[in-house]
Amino acid sequence: MLRKLLTIVVVMIGCTTYGQQCPVITYPMDGETEVPVDATITWTAVTGINGYLISLGTTPGGTELLSREPTGIINSYKAPVGLPDNTRIYATLSILNSNAQPVECGSIIFNTTDVTTPPPCTFLVAPDNDATNVTIVTDIIWAYAPTATSYTLSIGTSEGGTDILNAMNVGNVLSYNPPVDLPQDLRIYVTVRPENENGAMASCTEESFFTGVVDDPCEQIDPITGATSSSRPEIELPNRFTKCKDSGPILVSPLGEADGFRWYRTEGNTNTLISQDRINLIDDVGNYLFEAYNIITKSGVNLECVSSRNFSIVPSEAATIESVGIRKLTAGKEVTINVVGLGEYEFALDEPNGTYQDDPVFINVPEGPHTIYIRDKNGCGIVSRLIERGLKPEDFPNFFTPNGDGINDFWQFVPPPEIADVFEVLNGSISIFDRYGNLLLELDPKSKGWNGNFNGKPLPSSDYWFKAISRNQQKMIGHFTLKR
Repeated sequence: MLRKLLTIVVVMIGCTTYGQQCPVITYPMDGETEVPVDATITWTAVTGINGYLISLGTTPGGTELLSREPTGIINSYKAPVGLPDNTRIYATLSILNSNAQPVECGSIIFNTTDVTTPPPCTFLVAPDNDATNVTIVTDIIWAYAPTATSYTLSIGTSEGGTDILNAMNVGNVLSYNPPVDLPQDLRIYVTVRPENENGAMASCTEESFFTGVVDDPCEQIDPITGATSSSRPEIELPNRFTKCKDSGPILVSPLGEADGFRWYRTEGNTNTLISQDRINLIDDVGNYLFEAYNIITKSGVNLECVSSRNFSIVPSEAATIESVGIRKLTAGKEVTINVVGLGEYEFALDEPNGTYQDDPVFINVPEGPHTIYIRDKNGCGIVSRLIERGLKPEDFPNFFTPNGDGINDFWQFVPPPEIADVFEVLNGSISIFDRYGNLLLELDPKSKGWNGNFNGKPLPSSDYWFKAISRNQQKMIGHFTLKR
């Protein structure tokens, strides 16, 4: 009886000991739903054991997804290629006791989320992007793309090339062993496109590595002198061209020779091929990319050695004079020219072929009329204007006929055609008098003009007098006839 009792106690102690050693899964919780397919399953850590084992299945106790996978003493597990989506999963945790015997510690149930979008792009792990001196028998390894269920792989010896492997779906794996050796001393281009039942991203970034000690097959090093030579074409092309507004297409031509040429229009991150001729007629302003290339053969593969240039075509035009400011100084005047336009402008005074300056301000300008010139630096034209011309008798009509027929119904100062703003000529209003010297009105030179009335009543046909003062204080007094 005592022996039986001792046996029961030992068994109970052993069960208690193992029960205390069993960890508890903390994520996901038992019965949890919408668990991400890239979830990390975690559990509480215990001591005094040799490690953990985890099994995953779609039925109670099932192991078809994962069968007693050891995690060492790490109390977490993340499926390398993710969990199946929209699936009920049974997770069973076991421990290895001190005798390396597995002891099952129970299980939980959870449901993964339903994936409804394509997976994101991935990246190379080995060889990593831009790696050099890569062995020609290397495996291609990439990172897991969450929600991916397969990967399509392309490998080539040129950008976008598929001469080694053409868009092959390699399944739900994270590596690929090429069946043949990669070519030596070449740059190898790799594109990995993750996919699932919802499709794939529109495009993923191409990465590359080099199977040699030199990172550029287009550069050669002389083994004796150590000098470097290049197979790329030597091309010269300005980085900026100017197109005058409303002009025709401009001719863009590089200096240098090459086996081939390409011209692209650049908009954001998109390059659109527009020509493969040596020279190009371009009609639209904007940003462009030019490529010139030579073709070489390396390890039996034809390669392009490319020289590229980014350039822009910018618009320009002749200036529009908005206004001219004139300020009296102790000696002479200060003239400030205000212009608008798409171009880059320079300014000159009185001489169209004289010395131009970037500053639109001229100081100590002598009294009298002057001509200002504004030249577009890009060759899109010169504009000019006469300033402070002074007053002339022909600036004032000899007569007017205010009879309502729409012809000569108003008398007004006539601005000279070479000056846009009357206030660059006149200083203030124009005084109008009758023949006895009585002031009838002060006429605004920017108004429609005088209609021949005084205090609302028509004045008779007669001669009338005016007085005007120019900006340079020139007085002009004259007379005109009112005819009825």
